[in-house]
Amino acid sequence: MGQPNRTFRRLREVEWDMSRSEAAEFLVSESVKLGDPVLLVARTIATWEDGDTAWPQARYRRLLHRVTGRTAEELGFTPPGRRARTKAARDADERCTDGEDDMRRRSILLGAGAAVLAVTVPAPGTSRPALGRDHLDELARTEQRLYAEDRDHGSADLAEQAAAALQTAHTWIADGRYSKDLGRELHTATGMLSVAAGWLALDAERPSDARSLYTEALASARQADDPGLEAHAWACLSLLAHATGRPREAVTNAQVAQRAAAALGSPRWMSLLAMREARGWALQGDRPLTEQALVRAYDLYAKGPRDCDPDWLAFFVPAELAGLESLCRADLGQHDRAAAGAEQAVMLFADGYPRNRALYTADIAAHHARRAKPDFDAAVDAGHRTLAYLPDVRSGRLVRSLRDLASTLRAHRTVPCVADYLDAHRAVVPAA
Repeated sequence: MGQPNRTFRRLREVEWDMSRSEAAEFLVSESVKLGDPVLLVARTIATWEDGDTAWPQARYRRLLHRVTGRTAEELGFTPPGRRARTKAARDADERCTDGEDDMRRRSILLGAGAAVLAVTVPAPGTSRPALGRDHLDELARTEQRLYAEDRDHGSADLAEQAAAALQTAHTWIADGRYSKDLGRELHTATGMLSVAAGWLALDAERPSDARSLYTEALASARQADDPGLEAHAWACLSLLAHATGRPREAVTNAQVAQRAAAALGSPRWMSLLAMREARGWALQGDRPLTEQALVRAYDLYAKGPRDCDPDWLAFFVPAELAGLESLCRADLGQHDRAAAGAEQAVMLFADGYPRNRALYTADIAAHHARRAKPDFDAAVDAGHRTLAYLPDVRSGRLVRSLRDLASTLRAHRTVPCVADYLDAHRAVVPAA
């Protein structure tokens, strides 16, 4: 941890007279008005003030400069030492130019969608607008657009768009006129948008932001008295616990989610929650309890879909079921079975779900590289297949998986196929 930033904290507490949550909401609102929306939560402000983040990312520095008129240094932040860039990094930048252009076009298109949502927000001091079904429908469409783009291309550049839409939803709830029943539905729709934003933050390797957003979704669930949203938020917190190395919490959260969803009548949903629990047991190395949860997940899945299945559950196809089991097998050290399961998942996905196919293909490579007797030919074959998804698929988790794979393989760089793969990796994957 670095030195606390007392200058920025004084700005927030004295000049702005705001709590951390209020400051985050204020900055998000200003970013939307400026046409460059960012994702900011109270935890982000805390990391700045506590010194965990000594130098915010460029988009945050731009926003703070435009809002305060002061540079990041004047606000108490400390710039990192300048490091020389390697030739390989410069070459990789040149090779990624076309992909970055594509991503900028995606960002513009999604930004336009967020702007459509934000344009109906009333200016301060105007009469409170009457909200109706069309507002709910627009929130649902925004959530669907975010998930569709994430499924096809990954989470990069989407979190800010989600933040802009979420800010709009909160403004509608705070400033709009609506019936009690519509209010509950607005809280549910806003909570679902919080879940979507949390998922994008998690995929982009921003777990603190994800936790804040999932907790926000839980609050929305209570305000809406919606057990489905509550179960969804707890399931996401279980997934977050997997990702951040808290397996006991992962099990507990999955079990809480199962209790919340028990009366909803969706076996497929309960199957997914059993899988979340299984992963928590696997991360603890408890094979018997992992197997029990896996059997329960498959038995529930076999009961088939129901009309009450939520729309967001559409991703939980047989390929995903196989892929989730493969993660449990890997956590138990069963790398042969994990590789076979991940291969099955990629095959079952066929041409759909590019982001998930890329992640499971990276898993295949890792499983082959970490077997008791590594299969380097299979590992680098899967590694090359994963690299082919870049830069069209942009996911922080995918980049981390590729870096982890390269780290595992470097100890075997004298193997010719491994050396060839590491050269290809350096040319495509940006340096950490």
